[in-house]
Amino acid sequence: MTNFRDAVFLIMWIFKNQTRREFKNVNRKLGWEDLGDEELLEVRLCDLPLKIEGSVMEERVNRLYGELAERGIRLKPHTWFAEEWFSPDGVPGIAIPFYLAHPRLMKLERKKMHQVEGGTDTECMRILRHEAGHVLDNAFRLHYRRQWREHFGSFTQPYPDSYKPKASSRRHVLHLNAWYAQVHPAEDFAETFAVWLTPRSRWRRRYQGWPALRKLEYIEQLMAEIAETAPKNRRRHRVEPLAEIKRTLREHYQQKCQHYAFEWPTSYDRGLYRIFSSAPFHAARPSAAAFLRTVNREICEGVSEWTGVHPYTINQLLQDMIDRSRKLQLRVAIPESQAKAKTMALLKVQTMNVIQSGYFRIAV
Repeated sequence: MTNFRDAVFLIMWIFKNQTRREFKNVNRKLGWEDLGDEELLEVRLCDLPLKIEGSVMEERVNRLYGELAERGIRLKPHTWFAEEWFSPDGVPGIAIPFYLAHPRLMKLERKKMHQVEGGTDTECMRILRHEAGHVLDNAFRLHYRRQWREHFGSFTQPYPDSYKPKASSRRHVLHLNAWYAQVHPAEDFAETFAVWLTPRSRWRRRYQGWPALRKLEYIEQLMAEIAETAPKNRRRHRVEPLAEIKRTLREHYQQKCQHYAFEWPTSYDRGLYRIFSSAPFHAARPSAAAFLRTVNREICEGVSEWTGVHPYTINQLLQDMIDRSRKLQLRVAIPESQAKAKTMALLKVQTMNVIQSGYFRIAV
């Protein structure tokens, strides 16, 4: 009897350990792309085997090279994956956010930040053209020129911690969101260059009568001067490449969320009462909180596109409104299309108010 029991235990032990070995083998075969969100968040950025070559960014970078070449610009900016978009001072290259390397990383970016900056082909090319403006400035040391300073201002002017854009200004082009040309002379130049470089942008017609047109005409003159010439600065240095960043994805997103966090004013009860109802005879109607959850993404993206404020920040306000609607026991008493439009209008007003208080913070 004892021998039989021992034999059964032995068989069970062998089966259990064999199963563990098989599970470990399967786990080894799974790449980082197959990990769940929680496991992926524990991966260090430096351990992500990402390269421009072979990714969707390779074709987009080559397209940028083609656009530059069509204008007679011989420079091909070197590119690398990093945490965010940037072109370092003094380095004629472009850092590209790592999440654009793979759909799995873009999915995580959208979940954590409610947006994938550069995720569409059109938006990505728009940002690449902007960064190419910084590259040309660095490569040919354009900001040292007197006319450059006359049109855009002093390059050595300190970057502000935040800025209050003038939405009606015609002294700056409109390219990236948030009236980004108004941040600093370096950004004004990069934005103006991007508009000039964009194929079929028809900038002469678009900016006719604007003071910004003189900047675009200066860019055209300047690019004609440097066409077919070799850059003075040919550094190929990579600043903060992904391979050197030891932070985990979780730590990366904690820091990024903290940057876009914002303490919104809580004086929007009156606005909620104008959209939704707390009357007892509407008690059978759908709750405002449930309705707002269903339109969350659409509203966040719409308000973000209109105001330039990051969707993560907009989502914070919308979550507060959802919580407040639940406490006030508000109901949807009008057609949902009207409720959505009015909610979006309320969010736009709230967002524009904080923009005028200096919401747009600069990460440099």
